[in-house]
Amino acid sequence: MRFDLTDLRLFLAVADAGSITHGAADAGLSLPAASERLRDMELSGGVRLLERGRRGVTLTEAGEALVHHARLITRQMAMMRGELGEYATGLRSTVRLLANTATMAELLPQRLAGWMGANPRVDLDLKERQSTEIARSVAAGFADIGILSDRAAQDGLVLRPFAQDRLVVVTAQDDALAGSRQVRLADLAGRYFIGLSGSALQDHIAAQAAAMGWQLRYRVRLRSFEAICRMAGAGTGIGIVPQTAARRMKRSSGIAIIRLADGWALRRLSVCIRAGTELSAPAQSLFRHLTETPPAA
Repeated sequence: MRFDLTDLRLFLAVADAGSITHGAADAGLSLPAASERLRDMELSGGVRLLERGRRGVTLTEAGEALVHHARLITRQMAMMRGELGEYATGLRSTVRLLANTATMAELLPQRLAGWMGANPRVDLDLKERQSTEIARSVAAGFADIGILSDRAAQDGLVLRPFAQDRLVVVTAQDDALAGSRQVRLADLAGRYFIGLSGSALQDHIAAQAAAMGWQLRYRVRLRSFEAICRMAGAGTGIGIVPQTAARRMKRSSGIAIIRLADGWALRRLSVCIRAGTELSAPAQSLFRHLTETPPAA
């Protein structure tokens, strides 16, 4: 029976997510590669580790035992790396940070700049994820720190307040919606949207529409909030962006800003770490900085 660390990290991710698809994504593996590794683990051990069903996977008794030992092994490895790091004076270190779309685009750059300037030997492995994925990944130990909507928080995390993030609708000044104080997403069914390409936020908005039984219709998908605001101001369609981005772009793009009244559109963002974990010194420093430094007005 030979399992490597990638096998163990994958199995923990699948166990925590209850899904091979989500577990593979959390572990940074493709679905075919993850499925093959899991099959090889079961063949190598001579025992079934997972019960596969239409709604995901559950652990067998053998799988529960493997999860227990895999957690012990990965914790020991983390402790070993930390202790070795004390002797590696002068070497670079990396902090793994996950954040949602709005945080990455609007809030993090200014908050991180000073800290990174003061810590030139620390690199950031910064990735964009949906809040639910961030919660899973941090709780499973696949990231050191996450910034997420506190609605997505789960057991096994320590949360500290970070900022508030409100989503708004942006339109041209002569759009029929421009005079409205607020709208709900349901009111926008049938409208053409300007979307954000490859974005966890756009996926989240699309999921909210799908839950109401309709799909967003895109005229175009762009790569930045600035581009969305400019296109919306020109009358190409409507967009949904963070309020901070809309306010920043209002004068230059000529947009009207309408409050999105759905409860999920107001998100309280929190910085999270795994409960009971011992962060590396650089990760501890970044966590303190993010939770003690107030956001810019």
